Amino acid sequence: MSEQQMAGTIPPETKSIKLESGIRLPYRFEIDPAGRESPWWITIVSIVLALVACGVFITLNGMNPITVYAKMLKGAFGSSFGLTETLVKAIPLLLCGLGVSIAYRISVWNIGAEGQFLAGAMAATAVTIYFPHLPMYMSIPLMVVASIAAGGLWGLLTAIPRIYFQVNELITSLMLNYVALLALNYAVFGPWKDPKGFNFPGSPMFTAAQSLPTFGASRLHLGILFAVIGVLLYAFVIRYTRWGYELRLIGANAEAARNAGIRISRHVMVVMIISGGLAGIAGMGEVSGVAHRLMYGLSPGYGYTAIIVAWLAKLNPLSLVVSSVLFGGLIVGGYSVQTIGLPSSISSMIQGAILFFLIAGGMAGKFRIRRNS
Repeated sequence: MSEQQMAGTIPPETKSIKLESGIRLPYRFEIDPAGRESPWWITIVSIVLALVACGVFITLNGMNPITVYAKMLKGAFGSSFGLTETLVKAIPLLLCGLGVSIAYRISVWNIGAEGQFLAGAMAATAVTIYFPHLPMYMSIPLMVVASIAAGGLWGLLTAIPRIYFQVNELITSLMLNYVALLALNYAVFGPWKDPKGFNFPGSPMFTAAQSLPTFGASRLHLGILFAVIGVLLYAFVIRYTRWGYELRLIGANAEAARNAGIRISRHVMVVMIISGGLAGIAGMGEVSGVAHRLMYGLSPGYGYTAIIVAWLAKLNPLSLVVSSVLFGGLIVGGYSVQTIGLPSSISSMIQGAILFFLIAGGMAGKFRIRRNS
């Protein structure tokens, strides 16, 4: 440790990049490993750079990127149909994003929302298969409870190895995604396959009593209320409750939280159950409100996209709503550009580019420029 660091003028955790040649410059770069939160404008710049980078590939494909982006924007937000479809896509993204965010609050890197989503969808479908004649006032609540329980259990399967065996949750949550996917494929190709479905890999169609009500003639369903309630509860709990304060303390300084008597392992377990439950109810909303059956390829990657949604929102409740609608619009806009000769996967390319530049922006946010004294 240098004399300046011992004197307190330079924090010990700060590393400076200096020239070894002895040349003294008027400014120096410093890297702060702890890093303060990146300013809001870095998010905006990251999105713009992602669009520019994707625009290069679109140009190489012989298309005008301005025309393509305008087409996507109009397809997602330029009509009542496009807007409602965007909201339909935003519902699972918001619920999964909430689940991911609450886990990230305590630095638990849950990337298993996709598996938890599928587990919830399967549990809700199981209610329709094994209790097919229940009235709506019984079947819908039972499907909600079953999906939350299944998603929460899937989250718990990630928490237990971390707590008791110090297994990295990145590995277990990711692997459980594939377990859930294979279980779904087994169900729709096997015992739950609709015998009247012309060999289509899917369960029997849900009845009206097993389907979430929709608004008017659109596909926008009652699941949007689940998402809104989830956002409000998340904002209230994190901001105004003791439990939320403890979560924020654990995320900021786990050692200080442990010294304060907070049982971190218990919080990890509870948070993962809640995180999985939120993704699980998103799966219920998708099968009951949109697909009306469990089927192969049910999710276009909602659980994975939710990671970008949470990262973009910086775990802020209001920002989660905005980023969910934005990415829902990207998905719907991706479908609309197929009419001009581009594949819908362009939306996935843009999502990946946004995540890349967000990470790069976060890294750049650790650099500080200081004047040499």
